[in-house]
Amino acid sequence: MGIQGLTGFVEERGVFFTELRVRDTKLVIDGSSLYHRLCFASAADFRRGGDYGPFAAAVRDFFGILRSCRVAPFVVLDGGRGAEDRKLPTLRGRAAEQLRAAHGLSRGAGGCLAPLLTREAFVQALRRLGVPFVQCFAEADREIAGLANSWGCPVLSLDSDFCVFDLAGGYCPLSHFQWESVCPGDEAQGCYVPARCFSVDRFCRHFGPLKKSLLPLFAVMNGNDYTDLAALEAFFSRVRLPRGCAAGKGGKHLRLQGLLNWLSQFAEPTEAVENVLKYLKKHQREEIRELLCTSMEDYAPSDVNLEDFFQNGKYECEAARKAAVPQWVLDALAKGKLAPFIINALILRSTFLRVQVENMQRPSAHSTALPIRQVIYGLLLRASRGTEAASPSKQTHELPIVCEFDRCQKTIKKTFVQAASQPAGFCDDPFPLDKLTEMPMSCRRMLLLETLGVKMSFLESIPSHLQLPVAVTCYWIRCSEPKVQLHQLKALLLMIVSGELHRITNDPDPTVLCAEDDRIAYKEFLKWKEKKVHNNDFDLDAAHSFCQWQCCLQMGLYLNQLLCTPLSEPDLSSRLYTGTLVHRLYQELKSTPSVENLFILSPKMTQLYQVLLNTVES
Repeated sequence: MGIQGLTGFVEERGVFFTELRVRDTKLVIDGSSLYHRLCFASAADFRRGGDYGPFAAAVRDFFGILRSCRVAPFVVLDGGRGAEDRKLPTLRGRAAEQLRAAHGLSRGAGGCLAPLLTREAFVQALRRLGVPFVQCFAEADREIAGLANSWGCPVLSLDSDFCVFDLAGGYCPLSHFQWESVCPGDEAQGCYVPARCFSVDRFCRHFGPLKKSLLPLFAVMNGNDYTDLAALEAFFSRVRLPRGCAAGKGGKHLRLQGLLNWLSQFAEPTEAVENVLKYLKKHQREEIRELLCTSMEDYAPSDVNLEDFFQNGKYECEAARKAAVPQWVLDALAKGKLAPFIINALILRSTFLRVQVENMQRPSAHSTALPIRQVIYGLLLRASRGTEAASPSKQTHELPIVCEFDRCQKTIKKTFVQAASQPAGFCDDPFPLDKLTEMPMSCRRMLLLETLGVKMSFLESIPSHLQLPVAVTCYWIRCSEPKVQLHQLKALLLMIVSGELHRITNDPDPTVLCAEDDRIAYKEFLKWKEKKVHNNDFDLDAAHSFCQWQCCLQMGLYLNQLLCTPLSEPDLSSRLYTGTLVHRLYQELKSTPSVENLFILSPKMTQLYQVLLNTVES
């Protein structure tokens, strides 16, 4: 969520902020704001599909700084779109913005676009670092505010909705949280992160004073992610809004400031709503009253007790219960073991497929992974097929349909996709979703591998943590259009090997053995990386192919998670995918085939590369 124009308005007036030294405290962190902030700060290149290693390192450094200041972080992530799907128009607008950014990047323009697997890399990094986190059933703002107030600690975010919540410990915008400039402090109190904290009391005093209880009405009338201003234009065109104190630069915030001053004359929201309705036509009033009152509830306390989750691991949510979400699915979602994509497909039968920097003249890179998504939809929605009709009818034999929002040329379009039926001979009886965890492990693994078109015997020579990426690579080669080039395949496998070499030479775990020749090979690899790149051209067709691989990996991850990980989950933070490296390797293999021997000094890595190549080619 976010309130239109409010961030700029409060930033222009420093009077609403107090200086804060963040140390010796709990800190509730808006996970979505944080991972976007760290992603955009750590990335040097947004065109080549993302460098997850440097991003994971930035996450590690951030939480290391908090630890040094004795700050206990608790990260709260958004979940799905919610059963009512009220944010759909906003999400479609954002998808169109991301598509414009991707198209600009593909043509060499500047811009920022979070890589496809950023969220998954962030969740894995949190788990690896032991940072407590929760993924909510839907939008997380109310749960974040409730948790922060129960502990009396600040909220760290970059979402102007937190200017409206009455937060006991205040709201620290990430833009003013100087974690890279830690101050030493004195010996007694120790180091701290300098920050600025938004004060809702100062804000309300500035306008009238304005009652805090009227802030939700202000947010709704001004426009946020849930409300459409068009319905209230009649009010704004007829009411005389007071100017109040100093106008914004160039008057761009005049309406916002006038609305705050106008609301300050009322004692409580009901009185203010009645006065808004006076300016509207009689036949509109009841509908607008209901819209305003419903929308203000987005700022009311949540029924979800996150304190209970962090203490006892229990996530209970009335909205999830009403939507009949199986308990194991809700638990897995809360622990980040299932993605929001899964809950949206289950409840809404609707998903968004995030655009990447790809060839806009070709079908979406996500189309390659469609058969995997169809299997996911079949597993999620099979149980509801039997309950749609009490008596046998043709409806019970029809497969469920899911609406996908994806790129078509340079626009976002919706496509209706049929879920897949269960493969013939797969387990004796179909398992409904609530019993999926009871399916034998051998059946779950068979379904995953059959979807990817790979036999387990092919993967037995592959290290367990690489089996899923290799199976996905086999699928990518078989299903991609146009076909994957040999140089692209070799570049991808060399990149995976470089990630393995980085992992064993940099892992602090004493059980991970690193031979001397591995260290030498890694030093040589680093020297090669430092060399001046002769050809740094951006190959859009190669980029499209690597985007297809990431789409396949994403859906392979989601299917593996839904089946309760019959294969080990690969670690994105250990440089499984490094976009700048795979593009460079691809360019160099075309002109210098000897690059294939990059790891020749390490017998172990040379053997790994050959095993990967032989497995995929077979």
